[in-house]
Amino acid sequence: MSFNPLRLKRRWAVAASVVTIAALTALTGCSGSSSDASSTGDTATPVAGGTLKLAFWDDQQGCIDPNQVYWIESRSIDRQIADSLTDQDPDTGKIVPWLATSWTTNDNATQFTFTLRDGVTFSDGEKFDATAVKTALDATYALGAKSLLGVSYLAGYDSTTVIDPTHVQVNFKTPNAAFLQATSTTTLAILAPKTYQETPEARCAGAIIGSGAFTLDNYTAATSAHLTKRADYAWPSSLVKNEGAAYLDAIDVTYIKEDSVRNGELSSGQIDIAWPRLPISDADQQVLKAAGDTIETRALPGISYVLTSNITGTKPLSDPLVRQALQKAIDRPTYASTVFWADYPVVKSPVESTTPFATDESSLLAFDLDGAKKLLDQAGWAVGPDGYRYKNGQKLTLDEPLTTSGAGDQLLQDQLKQAGIDLTLDVVTTAQYTQKTAAGDYDLVGTYYTRADPSVLGSVFDQALTKAPTAVNSQDAATAATISADFAKGLQTTDDTQRAAAYADLQKTLITAGVTFPLYERLQVSAVSPKVHGFAFTSEAFLRANDIWLEQ
Repeated sequence: MSFNPLRLKRRWAVAASVVTIAALTALTGCSGSSSDASSTGDTATPVAGGTLKLAFWDDQQGCIDPNQVYWIESRSIDRQIADSLTDQDPDTGKIVPWLATSWTTNDNATQFTFTLRDGVTFSDGEKFDATAVKTALDATYALGAKSLLGVSYLAGYDSTTVIDPTHVQVNFKTPNAAFLQATSTTTLAILAPKTYQETPEARCAGAIIGSGAFTLDNYTAATSAHLTKRADYAWPSSLVKNEGAAYLDAIDVTYIKEDSVRNGELSSGQIDIAWPRLPISDADQQVLKAAGDTIETRALPGISYVLTSNITGTKPLSDPLVRQALQKAIDRPTYASTVFWADYPVVKSPVESTTPFATDESSLLAFDLDGAKKLLDQAGWAVGPDGYRYKNGQKLTLDEPLTTSGAGDQLLQDQLKQAGIDLTLDVVTTAQYTQKTAAGDYDLVGTYYTRADPSVLGSVFDQALTKAPTAVNSQDAATAATISADFAKGLQTTDDTQRAAAYADLQKTLITAGVTFPLYERLQVSAVSPKVHGFAFTSEAFLRANDIWLEQ
C-alpha cells in the first residue's frame, strides 16, 4: 500500500493491488479463521531448533520500522521483533495483556493508564519501562505523515506522563476510544529508546531494536530478512502458549512474486510457508493439499475491498439515484464465486467480518438488477441502441483508474453493463494514478485498509480526520456531517454497546449514501508445510511465530 491506499490498486483474485476500525455481541465475525495447524488439537511435543523459511510475495514499501510501515507483509515480520503494550484475541476481539499487565481508562477515553510488566528487556539490554513507552509514543507521533497508520492511531494525542518506572499515563486532547486497540498493533509497538536516536530513514532500513522473541539480524528491502531468536525471551502475549524462548532458531524471509514459483518451492521443500497477497487459487490449494500442505485462512480485518465514489460537480454519481442503482447492480455473490471459488465469503459490510462491531448489511447490498434499472429510468438515463444508457446525449460512463486490470474488473464491467452502465477501466501508471485521484479525475476508486477496529474507516472516509480524495470527493456536506458525528460517537466512549451502535449507523450510512460500494472480502490464505507445527494468525491476520516448531 504505497500506502496511499489509492495507489496500490490491485484485484486480489486476478492480478496485482491497494490500500487507505459486547457486549462484543456485535463482533459478528471474529471468526473467519481457519488455522488448521493450531486448531486441530496438535498434541505432538514441540522440539527446538531449525530455521523457518517463509516466502512473501513482495515488499513494495521497502520499510521494516513497525512505527512507520503499513505494508502488511512487513508487519508480519515486525510482529516477531517488536512487542506491544497489549494484544488482541483473534477469536473474540478482546484486548488482553502483554507488556502492560493491566490498564484503566477514563469515561471519555482521553486518559489511559497502564501498569507495565517488570523484567522485560530490549535485545540491546536496555530495560523496558515507562520512559521507554513515553519515548516510543512521542517519537511515533512526531513522525506525522511518515507514519500513515500512526496518524490515525494517535489522533488527538497530547502527551505521555511517566508516573513511575512501571506506570505510565497516555493523554489525549480529544477522545480516542480506539487507542486501546491501537496499543495491540505493530504500529504502536514499543522499540528501545536507542532506536529513536536513529533517523526515520535508518529505522526504515532496519536500525530497530525491539523486545520481541526474535531479533532482526539483517533486512534488504524486497530481497530478504533474517531473524534470530532471543534465548532469554520470557514475556509473550497472554495469547501465546509458549511462555519462553521461541522453538525456532531463526526465520529466513524471502520475496517471490510468482505464485507458481512460490508454490513450487513449498512443494519441493525449499520453503516452509508460502504467504501470498492474493488468495491462493482453488486449483492450487487442491494441489498443495494433495502434497500434504495445510491451507491457513483468515479474513484480514479492517476495510473490505471497496469502490469509493466521486460525487463532485456534474459527475454521474453526483445523483443519489445513480449511486443507489450502482449499489443494486453489483452481483456480489457471483463476483465472489467466480473470481475466487464456490464458497468464498460474500462481502457484507464496508468492513471485514473479522472486524469488531462489523454488522451484516447484506440486505442493503443485495443484487437487484430490475431495481437498478428502475432507479436509472427515474434519474432520466434512457437505454440506447447499444444497451448503454444516455441522458442529454451523454453516455452513462463511470471511469475507474487502476494500475492493473484483471478478471475481477472485467466481471464487474459486465455486471454493470447489464444495467446500462459503462464502466471504463482506465489502466494507468502509478504516477498517473496518483495524479488522477488527487485531481478528482475519476468516478470510482478502489481501496482497502487493515486494522482490527472499525475506527479504521475514519482514515478513509472521515473529512474531520483526513483530506484524502476518498473522503473529500465521496460526500456532500450533510453526509459528511453525519459520518463525522458517527465517528466521534465511536471514539468518545469506551462502552462497547454505544460503540457498536455508532459503528452500525456508520456502516449503514456509507452504503445508503453511496459513499462506498463493498466488492469483496479480503482473505489471507497461506500454505504451510506439514513439518510446521503451531502456526497461528494474530488478530490482524499476521504471523505469530512464538508457538511454531519444526519436525526435525
